[in-house]
Amino acid sequence: MDQRHQFRHTGVVKTDATRRVTEEGAGRAPSAVEPTHASSPVVIGHEGHTRAAVVRLLLEEGPITASEIGRKLGLSAAGVRRHLDALIESDEAREASTVAVRHRGRGRPAKYFQITAHGRGRLGHAYDDLAGAAMRQLREVGGNSAITEFARRRVDAIVGNVEAVDGQNSGEVEKTAGAIADAFTEAGFAASIRPVGHGVQICQHHCPVSHVAEEFPELCDAERDAFTELLGTHVQRLATIANGDCACTTHVPLGPAPPQPPST
Repeated sequence: MDQRHQFRHTGVVKTDATRRVTEEGAGRAPSAVEPTHASSPVVIGHEGHTRAAVVRLLLEEGPITASEIGRKLGLSAAGVRRHLDALIESDEAREASTVAVRHRGRGRPAKYFQITAHGRGRLGHAYDDLAGAAMRQLREVGGNSAITEFARRRVDAIVGNVEAVDGQNSGEVEKTAGAIADAFTEAGFAASIRPVGHGVQICQHHCPVSHVAEEFPELCDAERDAFTELLGTHVQRLATIANGDCACTTHVPLGPAPPQPPST
């Protein structure tokens, strides 16, 4: 598999070899960090900006360990711990349950952290009340079909430049899944793909319309239908932010699953 598609960091937090984070009070000079995405040089030097960068990593890559956060942002262990403690105290982050993460390697498992629903809500849901009122008025005037049509036009506008898969080549399916993730990132969904079993998952780590989608699930349904049509295969929605999950996760199979051994 092309290494670029194993896990796409899609640029909500952009870091490269020129990026540095200066941790106030940590007594540490700025340090270079490993590149993860092609971007122009960015420097984060203020306390609030550093906290925001930690939140964005929790959003995009959580569950994530404190050491991974430190490595990506060039922070000391004490600096990462201080930010995580503050975010946990304000109910914007929490330690991930053991169900949500896999223990890798031997020895004592590391602690993983993830953003909470409260933390995600503080990232902003502009015009939720206005959007909800407009959708309710649309339903009153045009009925449920008007909502469905609006939802489909909205997602078509997001993925309008994504070319549908021609055939069932798994490489092409994966490539198109990556293009879908890129398109949704451009629309503010902080999307990525990652390999899971005999397929990939499209993960939307943020949803600018999640509060509206709680009332109007047609928005989520239209996304799933568009994914199915573009990828040329049945996809399965495993989780949605609108239902209280940490991310919107859609499973995309890559070819038939291997046969199961006969039961004895």
